[in-house]
Amino acid sequence: VEGQGNIMNEHEVIRSLLQTEKGRVLEPKRQYMFVVDRRSNKIQIRQAVEKIYQVKVDHVNTSVMPGKPRRVRRELGNQPDWKRAVVTLKEGSKIEVARA
Repeated sequence: VEGQGNIMNEHEVIRSLLQTEKGRVLEPKRQYMFVVDRRSNKIQIRQAVEKIYQVKVDHVNTSVMPGKPRRVRRELGNQPDWKRAVVTLKEGSKIEVARA
C-alpha cells in the first residue's frame, strides 16, 4: 500500500527464532535470538515478540550481521546482510523451543 511508510505485520518483522549454540547458552537467562527484518526497529520487534509468543519483553538488543562471502564457480559474491535481535524476557516469561 503506497504512502503508509514502514508498516509491517508481526510475521514480517520476526523472520525466525535463531537456534544456535550461543542461543542455547542464553536461554537460561531468558534471552532468545531472532532473525528480524532489516528495516524493523526495537519497538516493532518488542511488539511482535509479545504478540506472537504471548510473553512480556524486558528489553531488545539488535545488531546487523554482515553477509558471508560465497562463490559459485568463478563468480564471487556475498550473501545479503541480515539483522539479529536478542530479546530478554521479563521474570516468569518463557518461550517454548522445540528441540530437533
